[in-house]
Amino acid sequence: MRYAARLANRLSSRSDGEAPPAIGGVIKRGFDIVGVLAGIALLSPLLLMLAALVKATDGGSILYGHPRIGRNGAVFRCWKFRTMVENGEEVLAAHFASNPQDRDEWNATRKLQNDPRVTRVGVVLRKLSLDELPQIVNILRGEMSLVGPRPVVRDELELYGNAAAFYLQSRPGLTGLWQVSGRNDVSYGARVAFDQHYVENWSFIFDLKILVRTVPAVFSSRGSY
Repeated sequence: MRYAARLANRLSSRSDGEAPPAIGGVIKRGFDIVGVLAGIALLSPLLLMLAALVKATDGGSILYGHPRIGRNGAVFRCWKFRTMVENGEEVLAAHFASNPQDRDEWNATRKLQNDPRVTRVGVVLRKLSLDELPQIVNILRGEMSLVGPRPVVRDELELYGNAAAFYLQSRPGLTGLWQVSGRNDVSYGARVAFDQHYVENWSFIFDLKILVRTVPAVFSSRGSY
């Protein structure tokens, strides 16, 4: 078993109840709760409208939950507005069969710039990062934070190498340093470096600066697909 998987398994299986604390402690967690409750109050009409649009697209489910790795290796279901067709795995497999060159892009970044699974409404939601809004539920549950590394799947964590220890120390974030620094326009290695830098240099002011930078980053849609 590779390093990142061994580390995640060791942390998630601890039985002593003394897992390392998340960065930011009570201050960061308190800010998350207050921020999310305020956001729900302000964004409820938008959330209802987006839910209706997703449902109207093809009559399928509104939300999509995918297992991700959280703090100390705990697995949680990360929620998003559904932006893909419901038979996405079949569509992706067929796409790779006829477009094998796209598999290299997928293996390197776990994303496709022209993803055949994404619906027409999903394209817009992803462009403006609105599909991420249901993660406020994950934040309230303590699985995520307003600011932190983007949540990854277990295989993806292997791309972090030794830097996986920094990822596992923090709750994944709704936004983060990578999101305001180019997102998919930067290499995966740069993404890992951003996450490590964030954890090593965390401060409440750093979180506030990232939140402020998130607004123009969302509207510019740089690296969003």
